[in-house]
Amino acid sequence: MTEREETLVQLVEAVRRFTREVLLPAEAIVEKTNEIPEHVVRGLKDLGLFGMTVPEEYGGLGLSMFEEASLVFEVCYAQPAFRSFFGTTNGVGTLGILNYGTEEQKRKYLPQLASGQMMASFALTEPDSGSDAASLTTRAVRDGDHYVINGTKRFITNAIHAGVFTVFARTAPKEAGAGGISAFLVERGTPGLTVTKPYEKMGFAGSHESDVIFEDVRVPASAMLGAEGTGFKNAMKSLDHARLHMSAVATGLCQRLLDEGVRYATERKQFGKPIASFQLIQALLADSQAEAFAARAMVERAARDKDAGKSITKEAACCKYFATEAAGRIADRMLQVHGGNGYIKEYAIERLYRDVRLLRIYEGTSQILQIITARELIREHESGALS
Repeated sequence: MTEREETLVQLVEAVRRFTREVLLPAEAIVEKTNEIPEHVVRGLKDLGLFGMTVPEEYGGLGLSMFEEASLVFEVCYAQPAFRSFFGTTNGVGTLGILNYGTEEQKRKYLPQLASGQMMASFALTEPDSGSDAASLTTRAVRDGDHYVINGTKRFITNAIHAGVFTVFARTAPKEAGAGGISAFLVERGTPGLTVTKPYEKMGFAGSHESDVIFEDVRVPASAMLGAEGTGFKNAMKSLDHARLHMSAVATGLCQRLLDEGVRYATERKQFGKPIASFQLIQALLADSQAEAFAARAMVERAARDKDAGKSITKEAACCKYFATEAAGRIADRMLQVHGGNGYIKEYAIERLYRDVRLLRIYEGTSQILQIITARELIREHESGALS
C-alpha cells in the first residue's frame, strides 16, 4: 500500500472504533433529547470529520471522494443524525465555496468550517420550490455595492447551528429558470435573517431542519459566490457530490440494518430453534445482503470515477436511487424478521426504519433521480457516446 492508502486504513479504523464505542451508545440519548451530545461533537471534531472535503491548505483532511465514502460507510453504521451534524458543512455547505469562491472567501470560511468552529447550511429549497428548484422565487436586488435579499427557504438542515448560509436567489427576475439565479454567502446575525423553530419529524432525531426567512437582508456584492447567474449551475455541481455522499450514507445504514436482522434471527427462537434456520427468514437476509453488497460496489465505483475527473451526474443519480431504495427495502425486511418486537421502541430497528425513509426524498427524490438517469442515458445515446 501507498502511504496515503495506509493512512486511510488507519482513519477508517479510528472512525469505526468511534462509531461502535461512542456513537452507538449515544443513539438512545439522541432519540430522547433530539440533540447531539457535546462529547459526540467533540469527538467528531477531533477526528477531523467537519473538514473531510476541505483541502489541507485550509485546515481540512482533503479527502478524495472514495476516501470520503469510506468514512461515511463507517459513521453511518450509526443513526444518520450524527452524519447530518457535520455533513452539510462538508458537502453542499462547503463545496460551493471550494469550487467557486474567491481566495478571500476560502481563507475566511474554510478553516473555520474544517475545524467545526463554524457550521454551514445550504439554502436552496423553498415552500413552492422543491424538486423544481429552478423555479425558486427568493430575490436578490442590486442596490449600489450591495444586494437586498427577500424570500423564504424551507427544510434547511442545521440552520439553527449555521454560521454561514449559501443562499440561492433570483438576480434576473425577468429570466425564468436556472439562468437568472445567483448564490450568496450570508452570515448568521445579518439583520433581517430569521431562523424558525426546527420541524418535528417522523425520524432523524438530532438533525434539525428549519425555515430561513430573509427580509430585506443586505449583503455586500463581494458576498456573491461565483459569477452572477451561475448559482444554479454551482448548486447542481455540488448536488452530484452530495448525492454520491448520500449513497454512502444509505450504504452504511444497509449494513447496520442487516446486522440488526442477523443478530435477532440468530438469537430469537421459535419451534425450538433459531428463526435464522428457517429458509424464508434466510431469503430475507440473503436478498438484503445482495442489495447491500451491490450498493457498496456502485458507490465505490462511482467515487473512483469522480476522483478520476469523470462526469458522474448519471452515476450519482443511479447510486443515490439504488442505495436509498435498497435501504428502505432492507429496513422493511429486517423489521419483518423482528416480527412484533420490531414495532416497539425497545429495538433499534424501529428507529432505523423511520430514519431511512427520509433518504429517498432529500438531495433528489427517487423519482427525480430516475428522470436524471434516463435523461443522461438518452443524451449519451444521441451524442454517440453509447454504441
